[in-house]
Amino acid sequence: MHYITPRKAAEGLGAAHEGTQAHWALTISSVALLILTPLFMITIARAIGLPRELVLAYFARPLPALITALFVIVGMLHFIRGTRIMIDDYFRDTTRRVAIILSVIFGWAVIAAAVYALARMGLGAIVVL
Repeated sequence: MHYITPRKAAEGLGAAHEGTQAHWALTISSVALLILTPLFMITIARAIGLPRELVLAYFARPLPALITALFVIVGMLHFIRGTRIMIDDYFRDTTRRVAIILSVIFGWAVIAAAVYALARMGLGAIVVL
């Protein structure tokens, strides 16, 4: 029989040695999203209905671009951590590994696409299709 030592109980480290850290990371990103979500909604609401040129000019400004970038980055990192926990709970072995890899690839692809689009708008180098 194995007991948790008082030190491990105080540190909050279980068998995997990372549960508390994952919980705190999700809690911090949740609080950040609690602040960023209304800011992002206001930012997007101001751009709705504008002609294309004005939308590009609007997101070329630093504050709307920064709020949008932070929202997407923090949101997708929160998504990656959250899906990791869900995948660990419901999948096993190879299926678990593949699902985690796909989740991480999807999250970082969304971050890359959003940051790239914002950078293109900021530089004013949008190509009309």
